[in-house]
Amino acid sequence: MNCELKKHILALWHDIDDKRIMGTAVNLTYSTLLAFVPIMAVVFAIARGFGYSMYIEDWFRESLASQPDAANTIIGFVNSYLVHTKKGVFLGIGLLFMLFTVLMLISNIELAFNDIWQVKRQRSVFRTVTDYITLLFFVPIVIVISSGLSIVVATINHHLSNVTVIGPLMSFIIEFTPYLLWSVAFTALYVFMPNTKVHLRSAIVPGIIAGVCMQAFQMIYINSQLWISNYNAIYGSFAIIPFFLLWLQTSWIICLAGAELSYCRQNSDDFFANSFQELSFQEKEEFSWEIIQLISQNFREGNTPFTDIEIKKRLKRPMRVVKQLLYDLQRINYITELTYDEKGEPPHYLPVQDIDNFTQSDMRDKLATLRPEK
Repeated sequence: MNCELKKHILALWHDIDDKRIMGTAVNLTYSTLLAFVPIMAVVFAIARGFGYSMYIEDWFRESLASQPDAANTIIGFVNSYLVHTKKGVFLGIGLLFMLFTVLMLISNIELAFNDIWQVKRQRSVFRTVTDYITLLFFVPIVIVISSGLSIVVATINHHLSNVTVIGPLMSFIIEFTPYLLWSVAFTALYVFMPNTKVHLRSAIVPGIIAGVCMQAFQMIYINSQLWISNYNAIYGSFAIIPFFLLWLQTSWIICLAGAELSYCRQNSDDFFANSFQELSFQEKEEFSWEIIQLISQNFREGNTPFTDIEIKKRLKRPMRVVKQLLYDLQRINYITELTYDEKGEPPHYLPVQDIDNFTQSDMRDKLATLRPEK
């Protein structure tokens, strides 16, 4: 059993390394840092609308308890941002900058998840606008509401702490709630963000694992700030910056590793198969020709076009290989993708030209001219 678990861990780590998840976490860290103040501005603005602004500020200051100057500086940036976006030309510029940075962050997150799931096509313009705006306003509302619920539960626990049964139960709920919220958040992210159909059963366990790891790391990070104050004499309030960057990058590594685990669970049948990069050019050519023949024969028979899942099952090839070869065959204009722009509906594939119009050597020559893509 230990050998089997070790085999799974090594295969998962190989896939994480193959998809450059560590480098992707660095890119997302930069995007998050750029969008941090606008995001906090949205959270604070919505919190004020609910009447929770003081609680949000208290929560933020508690998170940076060892760096009160840094917390006050960031809150000052956020308040100044909100004030200036209400005045004159700053209203338009401020809102545009806020939307640009936040939407760019969401777009980069989608690209990272699509890369893990080997999805080449992006959302349509309509779905991009609707989905991104929904995230832009829904996530801060969830943060504010969850903070409000935490305050209510904490208040109830304060009044019932001496009750024999209810007191310990409320304490357990308070301690368990952050794990639950992180797990639900990661599970929803793994299902919603990739532009492909992700089964809920494939995302629940990775979501829970990522949620527990995230909360554990959060506790370590908060406790570590107690000795960060030793650097204040040298760096002042800037001592928090490198640790904040470390927190962002580690958080994204946890998030992306969970997404990779979700992908592996949904495609467990080819989890240990060779990656596309490990195949020789001759193997890629032979697999591509099999796909062309299968799609063309199905088209001649007048059947419903195959999806990538159906092609994988019929040819018994790894999904990661099938997806990349389908994409390469589209790049050389041998097949085309038929989509309905519905996330739950996988794309179908049709031949662009009759297979009698070209040979396998023609296809090989065109595949050889393709430049490798990430």
